[in-house]
Amino acid sequence: MDFLNAFGIAVVFALAGCVKGITGMGLPTVAVSLLGLWLPPVQAAALLIVPSLATNLAQCRGPHARVLVAALWPAWGCLALVTSLAPAAGAGGAGPDARALLGLTLVLYGVWGLWRPSLPDLARHRRWAGPCAGVLTGLVAASTAVFVMPLVPYLQALRLQKDVLVQALGLSFTVATLALAVRVGAAPEVSLLSPGAAVALLAACAGLACGNCLRSRLSGTAFQRALFVTFAALGIANLMRLS
Repeated sequence: MDFLNAFGIAVVFALAGCVKGITGMGLPTVAVSLLGLWLPPVQAAALLIVPSLATNLAQCRGPHARVLVAALWPAWGCLALVTSLAPAAGAGGAGPDARALLGLTLVLYGVWGLWRPSLPDLARHRRWAGPCAGVLTGLVAASTAVFVMPLVPYLQALRLQKDVLVQALGLSFTVATLALAVRVGAAPEVSLLSPGAAVALLAACAGLACGNCLRSRLSGTAFQRALFVTFAALGIANLMRLS
């Protein structure tokens, strides 16, 4: 790993960790969207696993685990199964189809975040809505290593209280990351434990600490709006690289 590549990885994961510290989510999306500008999604995913797991574990703690497991296990099961086993776009998730799907996912996520449409209450429809959300998210994650769509809108549509939603996001992202680790770990050309992953972990932890300090000083609404604009712009940049 050369110096420029290590420096780029450190900057990306420091920014991603900072975003997670401020908003409680977004590390995988920020990291993959930026790394996708010069790395295939499968290589970006290999760098993502260790820092994502490390920063999600603390968010999993809370008093609502039993209730969330009972409510969300169908979504988690489908998400894990599809992420681990679904065929990826392109050659192993590294071709132009994978980059196109990554760009499209980022654009849709950015537009959705800026638009903030009114979501239906799906709490009474978890039996079918959860597996659907899990399958769709798994299909996207299998090719892009991004698992926010439609998982995050689905969790928000369950009308969970804020502290319950935070724990639900942490648990869901942990399940998704573990499933991604199984998938990426099976690829012979990548390694989950590498010097790049160590750099990513240290940078993400530093960024997370910085984001925690900044959380109370920033306008959450303005920051999130800027973040969704950035996601949409990065999605367009990834799509433009196809031409």
